[in-house]
Amino acid sequence: QVQLVESGGGSAQTGGSLRLSCAASGYTDDSRCMAWFRQAPGKEREGVAIIYTRDGSTYYFASVKGRFTISRDNAKNTVYLQLNNLKPEDTADYYCAAGRHFTSCLEARDISYWGQGTQVTVSS
Repeated sequence: QVQLVESGGGSAQTGGSLRLSCAASGYTDDSRCMAWFRQAPGKEREGVAIIYTRDGSTYYFASVKGRFTISRDNAKNTVYLQLNNLKPEDTADYYCAAGRHFTSCLEARDISYWGQGTQVTVSS
């Protein structure tokens, strides 16, 4: 089992920045990828960014590419998401996730572990 705890959500204005953290504990060796997803009211959960545990390589979904950065601190077992140049459409609950396989983090349905979520609100 892997436990994920997010922090760092809050409110920002358009063009502002926030940093989310995800602390992982438990059998983290089980995870081949870590990711951030988000879900806005009335919408499906969508992928934001992925970081692969083997080599630290990253992948960004189109809606955030160039604005968000995913990173990790292995010593702290923590994954971060830096959100820059925020837009009102970034408003959502953001979820940290872990997947057992290299392809697991591309789709929400393939995720093995979820955090409880943290809210991000961007005002215009």
